Amino acid sequence: MIMTTTPSIEGRKIVSYLGVITGEAIMGANIVRDFMASITDVIGGRSGAYEEKLQEARRVALQELEYHAAGLGANAVVGIDLDYEVVGQSGSMLMVSASGTAVIIE
Repeated sequence: MIMTTTPSIEGRKIVSYLGVITGEAIMGANIVRDFMASITDVIGGRSGAYEEKLQEARRVALQELEYHAAGLGANAVVGIDLDYEVVGQSGSMLMVSASGTAVIIE
């Protein structure tokens, strides 16, 4: 399945638009990760623990998007948009939401 952030796929014709689809992933952060991130905040640098969680959440959201597209009979998703949010009490959970348009291309 072709998945792209662009509204079209160069050299391919969209023959049918099947609708807007979404995929979401919400990942909880644990106390160890929060502790390590707080140390990173103090000394500076990147938080590898949070980066890994964000990458995992993005992967899950895109997989869910692909699953929904396949369920509609699509062979591509165009116009993908990724949104990132912090949710939950005290902002302890990371959410990635992916949306796009399921299409059939030649």
